[in-house]
Amino acid sequence: MSLYHIANALPQSPPAPTWEGKAEWNGEQAEVRVQTSQGKKLKEQTTIESRQQGIGLLLDMLCSGKTHAVSKSSEIEIVGHRIVNGGQEYEKPTVITPDVKTAIAKMSAFAPLHNRVEMEGIDIIEKRFGAVPQVAVFDTGFHSRLPESAFVYPGPYEWLSRGIRRYGFHGINHQYCAERTAQLLGKKLNALKMVTCHLGNGCSLAAIRNGHSVDTTMGFTPLEGLMMGTRSGSVDPGILTYLMREGKSTGEDLDQLLNTKSGLLGISGVSSDMRQIVAAMKKGHGRAKLAFQIFVHRLVSYIGAMIAVLDGIDALVFTAGIGENSPEVRAAACANFGYLGLRLDSQKNRRPAGDREISTRNSAVRVLIIRAQEDWAIARDSWRIAPNR
Repeated sequence: MSLYHIANALPQSPPAPTWEGKAEWNGEQAEVRVQTSQGKKLKEQTTIESRQQGIGLLLDMLCSGKTHAVSKSSEIEIVGHRIVNGGQEYEKPTVITPDVKTAIAKMSAFAPLHNRVEMEGIDIIEKRFGAVPQVAVFDTGFHSRLPESAFVYPGPYEWLSRGIRRYGFHGINHQYCAERTAQLLGKKLNALKMVTCHLGNGCSLAAIRNGHSVDTTMGFTPLEGLMMGTRSGSVDPGILTYLMREGKSTGEDLDQLLNTKSGLLGISGVSSDMRQIVAAMKKGHGRAKLAFQIFVHRLVSYIGAMIAVLDGIDALVFTAGIGENSPEVRAAACANFGYLGLRLDSQKNRRPAGDREISTRNSAVRVLIIRAQEDWAIARDSWRIAPNR
């Protein structure tokens, strides 16, 4: 949860939030962290019994003046929400109305873990702040212009009328990274072909041409595509029917297996965290090494597919937790594209810093690291359509 103060115009570069709060919990025990742009920091251990209670606690801290953010809730002028699945209806950020809430609730059938939680957040803000405008920013929106050949599954055509299609996710960050890349390179966005690599606990790629997503790796759900922290990514669907037939697995069993017991964690047996995977690999842990190799193999394979869709590439962008913080993954992925004239600067790649280019001066493909700024992108888009601005 972040608070931004925007005066009369949007800044050229993303500002630090005026206030930022996070609640991370395991069971009932939670660690709440707050920091402000003035350097004020607060960390507390507490008991949280539900997500709603956690959100309420953060809002209490935001509005109490305890960390010098706001002294009263009336100072909040607009609230933006990340909505994972906006379906086929919503492409752009939208002021939340009863009709929009109904549509978000309807899409909960496709994203039950996300959209329902987001609906809870909207309701909590309504109760706390009354009539303050709220804006829905859709993670699927940036991918809403995918061509039919990219979003229609090769199953029965009737699937499409049931809403079964590829939606794509992480669109808020993919779009932000594309715009930020054009800004850093001093190029027009519609003149660039780029592949953005959102690599975190969830991972996806986007092929971006003329400022629009023309292909992406996630699909009907965020499970498709790349290997992830605890998610398998794409697997042969025949495996699932085999497990159901031979192992008597239920749909719920398979959902848990593919979403929480696979990926880096499932292969390594060590962790879903790439930092721990790399550390174990360097100590000779065989399964950690295999997990890293599978992750990179599938990443390279999908980057190559995105480049083919684009018919070339001007920029390759790494973002999110692994993308920003794992020089090992970036180096291993880029090593396979030397035939395109891509040249990675090893020193720049290992240098901890913010948004930056890490390719050499003579590289035919520009390689960049862009910090994920989803909170800022949501705040920016909300400000742009604020009813009272």
